[in-house]
Amino acid sequence: MKNPAQSVKHDVPMLTEHDVYLFKQGRHTRLYEKLGAHVREVGGVAGVGFGVWAPNAREVSVIGDFNQWRAGSHPLQIREDDSGIWEGFIPDLMPGTQYKFHIASRLEDYAADKGDPFAFSWEEPPATACRVRELDYSWDDAAWMERRHRANGLDAPWSVYEMHPGSWRRVAEEGNRVPTYRELAEWLPAYLGELGYTHVELMPITEHPFYGSWGYQTTGYFAPTARYGTPQDFMHLVDRLHQSGIGVIVDWVPSHFPDDEHGLRYFDGTHLFEHADPKSGFHPEWQSYIFNYGRHEVRSFLLSSALFWLKQYHLDGLRVDAVASMLYLDYGRQEGEWIPNEHGGNENLAAVDFLRDLNEAVYRDLPGTQTIAEESTAWPMVSRPTYLGGLGFGMKWNMGWMHDTLAYFANDPLYRKYHHDQLTFSLAYAFNENFMLALSHDEVVHGKGSLINKMPGDDWQKFANLRALFGYMYGHPGKKLTFMGDEFGQWREWSHDRGLDWELLEQPAHRGLRHWVGDLNHFYRNQPALFEQDFVAAGFEWIDRQDVEESTLSFLRKARNPDDMILVICNLTPVPRDNYRIGVPRGGWWQEMLNSDAQTYGGSGRGNRGGVESAPVGAHGHYHSLVLDLPPLAVLFLKPGG
Repeated sequence: MKNPAQSVKHDVPMLTEHDVYLFKQGRHTRLYEKLGAHVREVGGVAGVGFGVWAPNAREVSVIGDFNQWRAGSHPLQIREDDSGIWEGFIPDLMPGTQYKFHIASRLEDYAADKGDPFAFSWEEPPATACRVRELDYSWDDAAWMERRHRANGLDAPWSVYEMHPGSWRRVAEEGNRVPTYRELAEWLPAYLGELGYTHVELMPITEHPFYGSWGYQTTGYFAPTARYGTPQDFMHLVDRLHQSGIGVIVDWVPSHFPDDEHGLRYFDGTHLFEHADPKSGFHPEWQSYIFNYGRHEVRSFLLSSALFWLKQYHLDGLRVDAVASMLYLDYGRQEGEWIPNEHGGNENLAAVDFLRDLNEAVYRDLPGTQTIAEESTAWPMVSRPTYLGGLGFGMKWNMGWMHDTLAYFANDPLYRKYHHDQLTFSLAYAFNENFMLALSHDEVVHGKGSLINKMPGDDWQKFANLRALFGYMYGHPGKKLTFMGDEFGQWREWSHDRGLDWELLEQPAHRGLRHWVGDLNHFYRNQPALFEQDFVAAGFEWIDRQDVEESTLSFLRKARNPDDMILVICNLTPVPRDNYRIGVPRGGWWQEMLNSDAQTYGGSGRGNRGGVESAPVGAHGHYHSLVLDLPPLAVLFLKPGG
């Protein structure tokens, strides 16, 4: 009988010398084509080539269902250069083969069965093996790909629907199981299209062992989670969304990884991907490991992961999670629990360099895509180009706006006049960054309550307040993001273990709220004044920010065309304001385009009967003014000329 070890060929290298050079320089962005498991043909024989970085290993072998998981039966061979990469070709293996790498370290007598860091597919958790997969797929989204640079531009409308795929809609008749990518491909484009969303943001779909981490503790940096289907199934979901004109963003987590033994931790018997010193390499709050951004090979791994998703899966953007934790060496740590940088400061200089490299690579190689930073501090120039000293992101989540706005709306309207500056302060810094206004999943978990339950008052007032919050948000400069279920007023706090409470839509108040969100989206995406100049001061002008006693705000949003403008007025108390005068920059008819108090949305039906004619009476520094009836807890959008 043939010795199984003799079936491994080592004279067919996976990487060229140039690949190794880029890898060791931290500049390789397509390592997924070289490392991992790849179906190949050598000498007319089909099989699979394997490659893995394990510089401190004594032995590396491929184990799997094809060799009864026997360590040593299919050994790889380390390259003769100093790359630390082990390679080999095993004939007759087929796609679908289950495998891991058995790694025996030359240090500390350590040995473990490790998942492939570059695997394109894993078994469905709790199983932990990888699967050999090809990524062949016939895309039908050419029209989207041709025009997406416009749809994803910074001067385009962005109304983003953030969602967790496993808890958006469960299949109740089949034991409340999670949906598949294919089922989501049938349901999601129609739902988002009806409501007018421009983009969907998926919480991490990278493979993760613990479902309750929501994907934020990743083991498979090149694999969509098998909980919902195959890589091709996920491609089909992206494809169908694109065919419906909806951009796709995914959360990507280069900040930390879990401590599961089959994952990246202590990969070759050394701290290969993470820092060795826990003061730098272990996250005390999340009980996870922090990437060593100063190691060039780790940078190549992460750069390749980011570009892999954008390229292979046609994604339109990456929302980079927990950027603040990457930037600060003392993030989540007490005095004495962190190591200062070479200048004695708390900035993680290697992480800064990595983030700049990441953004330069994305915008160089995949124009038409965007990177979005979840960064919660005052770190300067997060969304400014690297050549100006910035981090190079396209956009940054506006966490300050989120915090202040939710704090304001939580107040009883009787006391809102004492907190007026919580709404006006955001305009003091609104154009310092390219901001996205995010009301995300983080605001509706861990005892924080649902968005509608944050609103004060009885049920009618709660819905009116939430409609007003959304109206104010869509009028405010910045791109928009809301979390699933908020669009119809989900009462219960979000849980990953159940679907949304869709039955609520049988009730008029919930239907009315969703109708308002849909009309807001459709109106917003057709009004350049509301998105074209989100990131420059020329796109915004206060009319009156000082009406503290009556808790109203009024402002203009402006397109690049000076004749194109929208007037936004917010009355944030339950007291109607009759005959309320607002100064405007031009005379004539102003049409009431949207009114959150309309009866169709569940409101009281007060308003201005379609619009008002201006009067030549000066107010708020303008020669013309409108006399309006402001409905209670409502937002109005008016446009000159109608």
